[in-house]
Amino acid sequence: MLTANSKMEATGDSPLNSLGFAKAPADTRVVVAMSGGVDSSVTAALLHDQGYEVIGITLQLYDHGLAVQVKGACCAGIDIHDARSVSARLGIPHYVLDYESRFHDQVMQDFADSYLRGETPIPCVRCNQTVKFTDLLATARELGADCLATGHYVQRLETDQGLSLARGADPAKDQSYFLFATTAEQLSYLRFPLGGMSKDETRDLARRHGLAVSEKPDSQDICFVPNGRYGDVVRRLRPGAVDAGDIRHLDGTILGRHNGVIDYTIGQRRGLGIGGRKDADESEGPLYVVGIDAGSNTVLVGPQTALACREVHLLDANWINGQPEDGNRVLARLRNTALSAPARIYCDSPELAPAIILLDEPQFGIAAGQAAALYDAENADILLGGGWISKAPLLADK
Repeated sequence: MLTANSKMEATGDSPLNSLGFAKAPADTRVVVAMSGGVDSSVTAALLHDQGYEVIGITLQLYDHGLAVQVKGACCAGIDIHDARSVSARLGIPHYVLDYESRFHDQVMQDFADSYLRGETPIPCVRCNQTVKFTDLLATARELGADCLATGHYVQRLETDQGLSLARGADPAKDQSYFLFATTAEQLSYLRFPLGGMSKDETRDLARRHGLAVSEKPDSQDICFVPNGRYGDVVRRLRPGAVDAGDIRHLDGTILGRHNGVIDYTIGQRRGLGIGGRKDADESEGPLYVVGIDAGSNTVLVGPQTALACREVHLLDANWINGQPEDGNRVLARLRNTALSAPARIYCDSPELAPAIILLDEPQFGIAAGQAAALYDAENADILLGGGWISKAPLLADK
């Protein structure tokens, strides 16, 4: 098994360079998506050091005022400055592209609509799926680049069966979950130079190259929600669309009121805004959000056991290297921080089609709007693809 980031065998008279092209690095143009963080900065430094013609591009995605001064926010003013400074030190051209309108239409609007439906969206996946791997990729092609390189911790593998996408070598930094929607066509053009490295190795390289971002902390929040207050963003994007409602226990008891279902997510335990219940069975333990009915503005709570689910429905399924056969064994990752769970996959039809995951054992806190990344049951590093969770029926409802 070979990776496109490692040295490959010669083909005829022209050896393949480290990015998989049959020409010298100096004759290979690479666009690097530079967010201003250490990962993308080291990606640019590595490729420049190897002699490639590197062009850095940073996307201006939003104008968030004071957010540019908040640590943990990305793609804001300070990050553009950092990307520009790194490019100047490396001596590579750097461009800032105004994608604010595209980001607003393709990512932020979807984010707001998803919360209003009672879902829990992942805008970072949607951003990769649209703005970065569609719009930016097209721009890279227009610039005559041979490929687009990013600082993601994933591995692009070339095998006898074709291209595959695999987990990053560093389990703590693996970002494959966020790239389940990558298509085969996109993967053929993408490169991930950091996929076989650890974060410590990346920072060491940043120091060796004298990059000012070597100690810059990783982004922790969604870039346009740097304070973690998702509800505030939705209320700003959809003024007047958020209504108050009841917080109701599974047994029908009204426990309190809320100011909008957008402030809650399936599996949430803290910050529910309710007190204890008289004559409650304490053996059940604390209460969790087990359901959100956006139509009636009701938040449903109950014990953790009520969150058990074995059947997960997916929409817009994407298969990187071919759709698996019905009943195939897979490993399903239902949250970025969750362990992969053994399951079987059933698909109705090829390409973008509904699919159902049947889990071997119940999982808890599965929320509509989240993603399910599916991995090969025999090789847990290989990402097969995945889809958006449309519903996850609770066992208690069956």
